[in-house]
Amino acid sequence: MSRILVVEDHPLNRRLVRDILEFHGHEVVEAHDVSQAHARLSEHRVELVLLDVQIPGGGGEVVLRTIRNDPAFSKLPVVAVTAAAMSGDRARFLAAGFDGYISKPIDTKTFASVVEGFIEKGGTNG
Repeated sequence: MSRILVVEDHPLNRRLVRDILEFHGHEVVEAHDVSQAHARLSEHRVELVLLDVQIPGGGGEVVLRTIRNDPAFSKLPVVAVTAAAMSGDRARFLAAGFDGYISKPIDTKTFASVVEGFIEKGGTNG
């Protein structure tokens, strides 16, 4: 299956996402802040980034900008994972350069299939 970078600062949330994805056959690379996310991107070839928008070190937008500005990663699908699920958030995240978003708390029954849909669709807003 796919290798997925999960950038999440809360250990329990990161573990839940990892456990679900690994159960469905994916390999998970983990990061808990902006600098670790940058390091993991240079160390591992991933097919998708699941990015908590509110991570230490500047927030998920910093990681997203780095990805979008690097030709090696610019087509990499990046999905915002956030507790912010207000009206207009989807449009705001897409306008910022995310390929989609998943709201927290995640639905453990559908999470893997939603993630796999983003992998199949590809990056830069499909």
